[in-house]
Amino acid sequence: MGINLDNFEENTARAVQVFWDARAAAAERQRLNGVIDQGERAGVTSGKNMDGFVTLIADLVAMNGLTNAQIYLTRGVTTLPGYFRPTKDWDLLVMHRGILVAAIELKSQIGPSFGNNFNNRTEEAIGSAVDLWTAFREGALGDQPRPFLGWLTHVEDAPGSTRPAHVSEPHFEVFPDHKNTSYLERYENLCRKLELENLYTKTALVISTRAGGVHGECGQMSEATNIRRFAAAFAAHIATESAMTS
Repeated sequence: MGINLDNFEENTARAVQVFWDARAAAAERQRLNGVIDQGERAGVTSGKNMDGFVTLIADLVAMNGLTNAQIYLTRGVTTLPGYFRPTKDWDLLVMHRGILVAAIELKSQIGPSFGNNFNNRTEEAIGSAVDLWTAFREGALGDQPRPFLGWLTHVEDAPGSTRPAHVSEPHFEVFPDHKNTSYLERYENLCRKLELENLYTKTALVISTRAGGVHGECGQMSEATNIRRFAAAFAAHIATESAMTS
């Protein structure tokens, strides 16, 4: 079964450009309104930074056969039942004929502070996946096939994310792959392990600098977490669902 990834590189570049443009626009609006968030929050509280990636995902749904699928983005309609908690609002849901086809988290992080945010992202990613899969096992989604669960993050390539970060070992040593690692390397390890433990169907790590990102320039940490690989897996899942319901 073939998949359609037409214009994927161009669409990814556009998504990165939208991210940085939206961030700059949000900061400017707050400046003009006389409201300045602490630190870098002025560019990340608008909620629109990842809209380019939403468009990319929506295009993949349409191009791979589910033209009548419903894509939900608004809080309140992206809510799924949990097991350890009543509900969880996901960033994007794909529904088709009452079936949850995919649930995707779209995250981002820029500097200068990466430490606390990385820990929060890690805890959230693990907890959300465990909660959903347990609820799925217990029949919360009804009798349906296993959905695609995705985790895609865009992280700034900056001094704070590329230099080795300190780890505290007051009682026991941390695992070797956590030592002398930058936050970009830690995000890479996180993505790999989220898949290794079957918490997410596919993960992706997109990186960009502030200077290059405004022109759509972006990179990757490895082939394993390449966004094209994420898109190919997602498109294959969409194509399969289309073939089964056509």
